[in-house]
Amino acid sequence: MTGPFQGENMQITNTLEKGKVWLVGAGPGDPDLLTLKAVRLIASADALVYDHLVGDGIVENLARADARRIYAGKEASRHTLPQDAINTLLVDLARQGLSVVRLKGGDPFIFGRGGEELEALAAAGIPFAVVPGVTAAAGCGAYSGFPLTHRDHAQAVTFVTGHLKDGTVNLDWPALARPGHTVVFYMGLGAAAEICRQMILHGLPPETPAAIVRNGTLADQQTLLASLATLPPRLAASGIKPPALIVVGSVVKLHEKLNWFEST
Repeated sequence: MTGPFQGENMQITNTLEKGKVWLVGAGPGDPDLLTLKAVRLIASADALVYDHLVGDGIVENLARADARRIYAGKEASRHTLPQDAINTLLVDLARQGLSVVRLKGGDPFIFGRGGEELEALAAAGIPFAVVPGVTAAAGCGAYSGFPLTHRDHAQAVTFVTGHLKDGTVNLDWPALARPGHTVVFYMGLGAAAEICRQMILHGLPPETPAAIVRNGTLADQQTLLASLATLPPRLAASGIKPPALIVVGSVVKLHEKLNWFEST
């Protein structure tokens, strides 16, 4: 058995392989949800390329004082760097002989474009490694009192993007609108009305519980409870803006009993 608490691995080294990129998940926002490996890599890297959804203070408090820090954030309709430029940047930094941490909110392989970036590195012959992170759905569910699966409510959970590459929300609605199922929509706030309309159109009752969680796991987390029928007008009245997730399914009802974070 090996791991950070086994034998020689207990010694955390500050020396990372040069000319290599580590694709690291920063979790949903709360810095305490970073993995031990993520903390070690961030503290050791020569260069960090980080996104908008990386929790406040993670880079500022953990990175070396002399590390290069490059913001590559993507917000709705506003990208600091286009994806192709980020891919090129990672290749260039590694070719300069730097140890590079590409830091992404949540998990880099769940709607984080991590696969696209690794394809570019592989094509350029750049060595890389991946460190998973707590994805936003898991963090928001845990901090809002929504167990994403529950024997009495949901025997399956699906993560789906509410914003496809071509700008549409043309999803497999019959597969999503199933009973006994929790669906979490990433990046779906702008399409919330269409998402709710399609879920009802394809068979879910209008009273199916639904929620929006903004800034999940952070001190200013907001959870808006509704149903498929009432969520669009309640969202409009609330003024909630991204980043936020939409959760659909009867597990949302458990918020009243299991909410521990916002009530403290």
